[in-house]
Amino acid sequence: MTTLKDVAKRAGVSTAAVSRILNDDPTLSTTPETRHRVLDAALELNYKKKHPNSKASFVLGIVQWFSAEDEIRDSYYLMVRKGIEDFCIKHSIGIVRVFKTDEDYKESLSRVNGIICIGKFSKKKVDEFISINSNIAFLDMPVNDNKVTTITMDFKGAVNAALDYLTELGHEKIAYIGGEEYTSDNELVFDERRETYLKYMREHNKFKKQYMVEGTFTSASGYEIMKEMLNKKDVPTAVFAASDAIAVGVIKAIKEAGLKIPKDISVCGFNDEEMSAYSFPALTTIHAPAYDMGQHGANLVYVASNLSIETPLKIKIPCELIKRESCGVCKE
Repeated sequence: MTTLKDVAKRAGVSTAAVSRILNDDPTLSTTPETRHRVLDAALELNYKKKHPNSKASFVLGIVQWFSAEDEIRDSYYLMVRKGIEDFCIKHSIGIVRVFKTDEDYKESLSRVNGIICIGKFSKKKVDEFISINSNIAFLDMPVNDNKVTTITMDFKGAVNAALDYLTELGHEKIAYIGGEEYTSDNELVFDERRETYLKYMREHNKFKKQYMVEGTFTSASGYEIMKEMLNKKDVPTAVFAASDAIAVGVIKAIKEAGLKIPKDISVCGFNDEEMSAYSFPALTTIHAPAYDMGQHGANLVYVASNLSIETPLKIKIPCELIKRESCGVCKE
C-alpha cells in the first residue's frame, strides 16, 4: 500500500507537506506547481486517503479527447483535468484515465462507477461511452441528448461581451483568428466562438470575410495568420483570438511589424491562462473557469452515483471578460 512517504519521495517534498496538501490545509502556503506535483504523484502511485467510516470505494473513469502534448500547448484542458483530479484526491476517489486513441478503453472503463468525457467526441463515440456506463458527464461538449449530463462554457455570452467591449472602444474592423478541431472520426467540431463572432459582425454590418481566419489552436498558427493579415491592404484595428495561445502568436507578429499594441491594433484572447497576465502588454482575455468545470463534473457524477440520481443536467458556466492593457481606443 502506498504511503505518504512514498508520495513525498516521488514529489520531492516533505511528508508533512504532502499530508497538508492532500487534506486541503488552508494555512499552507505553497506554489501551484508544488501542489500539482504532489497531486500527480498521489495519482500515479494510486495513494488512498484513510477514511475509517467510508463506505464502498468509488472509481471514476476520465476519457481524454486530447493528448499530453495538447495540454502543453494549451492548458485549458489541463485545468479541466486538474479540477477533476483534485476533487478525486479530496474525496478518496480512484481514477482510471484513458485517451481517445487507446484500443482497450472499453476494458479499462468496465470497472469504473462513473465516467467523465473531456473534449469533443463523435456521436458514435458518445453512444459507446454511454453504453459502457450511464452515469456519465460530458465536459466542454454540448451533446444533443436530453438524457445525458453536459457541462459547457457560455462561449456565446463571452464572445458577445468581448465584441461589445471592442465596439465601445470604437473598433469596426475586428478580426477573428481561431482554430479548427476534429473528432476521432474526422468530423469538424462546431465552435460556438466562431459562430457567435460571425453572427455578431453580420448583425452589426461589420463582417468582412478576410477578417475571419482559422488555423490551429497554437501560437505558431496565430503568428502566421496575423503576418498574412498585416500584409494585406485593409488591416484590422482589433483582433479577437479564440485562445490565449493564438493571441501570443498574434502579438508577436504585430510587434515584428513595428506596430504597437493597443495603439495600432488591440488584441483580445480567450481562456485567461496564467501567462496572459504577464505578457507585454498584459492580455485582455476571457476567463473561462476550466478548473471549476472539472470540479463540477466530478461532483455531479460522484453524487449521482451515491444518491442514485438519474435526472441528467445541462449546465452552462458563465465566463468573464478580463480587461487588461492589450485593448484600447481605436485611433481611426
